[in-house]
Amino acid sequence: MLIRNTIVAAAATVMLAFTPYTMHAQFAGKGPRDNFRDTTVLRPPAGSKVAIIVFEDLGCPACAHAHPIERQVAEQYHVPLVRYDFPLAQHIWTFDGAVNARYLQDKVSPKLADEYRSAVFVAQMSISSKDDLRQFTDHWMQQHGQKMPPVIDPGGLLAREVQADYDLGKRLNVEYTPTLVVVTRNNYQVVGGTAEGPNDPTKLAGVVEGAIAQTKGAAAGHGDHAAAGR
Repeated sequence: MLIRNTIVAAAATVMLAFTPYTMHAQFAGKGPRDNFRDTTVLRPPAGSKVAIIVFEDLGCPACAHAHPIERQVAEQYHVPLVRYDFPLAQHIWTFDGAVNARYLQDKVSPKLADEYRSAVFVAQMSISSKDDLRQFTDHWMQQHGQKMPPVIDPGGLLAREVQADYDLGKRLNVEYTPTLVVVTRNNYQVVGGTAEGPNDPTKLAGVVEGAIAQTKGAAAGHGDHAAAGR
């Protein structure tokens, strides 16, 4: 389940990121620190008690690795997956890639936008310029029955939406891509982003499972108190 641009107040976060042996998380800060902050702006979407939030860059190899894990965990545990674009300056085409994904998200369908992101991650190593990205996107849209417009964002609205995602990440002091955050409504636990570096996203399932159990426990406790008051 994919939900975009849900920015509301939060009280619970769990942070993860990834560094395999040959695939490093992309660094956006000045030093490896555990100082993710201002988590009160993140919260599960309406109707959900737990959600996975990810700040990602389409040109980040670690994001490409984490992407299918995020999707699988979200589907397995039936929790929403909320994506925020955090295009890094060193990746010259990824801001445009995020705008393309936002075009599909807003103008066509969220499902197709998610498929496009997945395809870009798979083709990541063959895209090194904005021209490469445009050729890839034009071909991909044709394969999916879509026509790429000559100017995909004439008024700059989509670019402003991507910039808003990035600005939110900076406000939260996001330093690595991917930054994965598991949110609930009433608690938080920081797991990754320490001085030793980001952690393995395969831990995401365990964190989500723990968050779900925590919300169920809180609900059961509330029920006990309510029964005692009758």
